[in-house]
Amino acid sequence: MPDKKVIWIPRRLSDATLERARRDYEVIVNEADTPGTAEDIIAMSQRVDGMIPCHSEHFSADVVAQLDPRLRIVANHSVGVDHCDLAALKAAGIVVTNTPDVLSDATAEIAMLLMLGAARHAIMGDRIVRQGQWDSWSPSFMVGKQMTGARLGILGMGRVGRAFAAKARGFDMEIHYHNRSRLSPEDEHGAIFHADVESLLDVSDFLSLHCPATPDTINLLNADRIARLPAGAVVVNTARGALIDEHALLSAIKSGHIAGAGLDCFKVEPGGNAAFAAHENIFMLPHIGSATRATRDAMGFRALGNLDAFFAGQEPGDRLV
Repeated sequence: MPDKKVIWIPRRLSDATLERARRDYEVIVNEADTPGTAEDIIAMSQRVDGMIPCHSEHFSADVVAQLDPRLRIVANHSVGVDHCDLAALKAAGIVVTNTPDVLSDATAEIAMLLMLGAARHAIMGDRIVRQGQWDSWSPSFMVGKQMTGARLGILGMGRVGRAFAAKARGFDMEIHYHNRSRLSPEDEHGAIFHADVESLLDVSDFLSLHCPATPDTINLLNADRIARLPAGAVVVNTARGALIDEHALLSAIKSGHIAGAGLDCFKVEPGGNAAFAAHENIFMLPHIGSATRATRDAMGFRALGNLDAFFAGQEPGDRLV
């Protein structure tokens, strides 16, 4: 149809998402599935009415200043929007949306995998068996940290944090949390609220990060705060790499103050932190928290739903600016 809006999809989204997009829009897809550069974004803004970028496409203030007025909406295929300068996009009159809700359970599952893996020496155990080195046993062999009955600190009790808490209750963990505002008793489900980060850290045998990356939360977990964690604590991060001072975490791992870490995100992505690789008590994954088929379909459909609403003259349900 000649009146179809034109959209750009810079990464390879799920088959179901692309099928629906092509049904309703004129679609330009980057079949190479490589991150869109600043030059790509600027050039495409002259050709399309909307975009569905991922966190790999960066809308800095400099990029936004060069966007063509034709571009009217950036419908992110992500929950986090730290790759977008929201103030600049708002000033340019460009609507920005994200995809909340639909990836909470998938990300919470990965957080649980990382927490278990870091606590019970999953990397070392896999290596020993895989390389044919398992030739003995003793009561002191690969003794790890038990989760059942331990105190779990959750930093950021949004959708993912609450989903993670629900799963952790299955391990009979004592849930503590810090959030910008206290949850209702119905949403707390008995979790213990801490009005400040420091008091949460003091009691966190396990600490899981679930807050967004903002100027206020960069290096939120720094050397001083890591030192407040109980000796032998385990740190989990499935949110954003910017939240952790990686040098401070590595120092705490080396000293033994931190028993292990489970990380799905890093300051440098892709790639991660090469210095972590020497430590088998750091269980790492390549930022795959939401990588299930069901969740990828749901994220794509949520982004398309925001586009549909906007181009129909309605308010997108997940509008941020």
